[in-house]
Amino acid sequence: MVKIEYHSDLKEVQSDGQLNQLLSDACQHAPFDRLAWWQLLEQHCGLSPMLAVARDEDKAAVLALAGSDGHLTALANWYTFRFRPIVTDDQGPLADLARELVGRAHRITVSGLPDEDGSASLLETAFKSAGWLVEREVRDTNHILPVNGCDYDAYIAGRPGKLRTTLKRKSNKVDTQILTHFDADAWAAYEDIYAESWKPEEGSPDFLRAFAQQEGDAGRLRLAIARPAGGGEAIAAQMWTVEGGTAFIHKLAHREAAKPLSPGSVLTAALFRHVIDTDKVDLVDFGTGDDPYKRDWMEDVRPRYRLDMFRPMALRNWPELGKIGLRRLAAKAKRG
Repeated sequence: MVKIEYHSDLKEVQSDGQLNQLLSDACQHAPFDRLAWWQLLEQHCGLSPMLAVARDEDKAAVLALAGSDGHLTALANWYTFRFRPIVTDDQGPLADLARELVGRAHRITVSGLPDEDGSASLLETAFKSAGWLVEREVRDTNHILPVNGCDYDAYIAGRPGKLRTTLKRKSNKVDTQILTHFDADAWAAYEDIYAESWKPEEGSPDFLRAFAQQEGDAGRLRLAIARPAGGGEAIAAQMWTVEGGTAFIHKLAHREAAKPLSPGSVLTAALFRHVIDTDKVDLVDFGTGDDPYKRDWMEDVRPRYRLDMFRPMALRNWPELGKIGLRRLAAKAKRG
């Protein structure tokens, strides 16, 4: 007998032994799949959670959603590399959850879905089998480096010549430090550097600091600072995390005034050396976005999908479904 439940209070989930265990770092080896991540999104980013859970004995499926007014979205934002359903086996009771959600929403939109692990196809199949109309499209890219057992020297030898020349010329002009714990002074330096960088204003500094502290406590943080050789104020900073054989590159910034020293490139190289030779990771994940500089460091690109699920008989969906129909006709005419 499948039991369906919804949680808008994440403290309820934390007090549920089975569910809390499923969504803990003991079972989930990427930050975006954990209850702690969703709690930070609620506390610091203004997202209103609605965890949809289906359980059948020892099987479970969890879909972390947010929103109201009948249109639900993923419990995720710009800090989230990817979003996926959490299941205990191939599908678990995910299809049961999709059928029950008919009474909770007229439309569900989720982005950032991977499919190298089958997540996008799994969710698409579950909702289609429950009678939803599903639109699937590629909406983003994810740059990665499969390490394939090589050491740092072998890795860097395969980078573009321009990057290798930059590192050779500038590395002795920049000192780097990599911390594996949270340090308040280093974090203050990161925030100061970010404010003087080319980056847009930080969406939620409180979220990022809380996440860094959390990962530092767990030993997963790699917080790196660069300074001019011989000392001086910090001129570049980066935040990575490492777990489950993967290094995740979350944030990087350098002072625009220090650009001639290429401190960002030198610091990135130092972190690659650390995660490859010391942490022995299998994969480096540069998150989403097709920024040209990522291609210098990474070797593969994976698509990230958006699924738009519509209840076909819901009147509120008809204008959007009409637009989709027109786009399909236009695309067909163009191909023809």
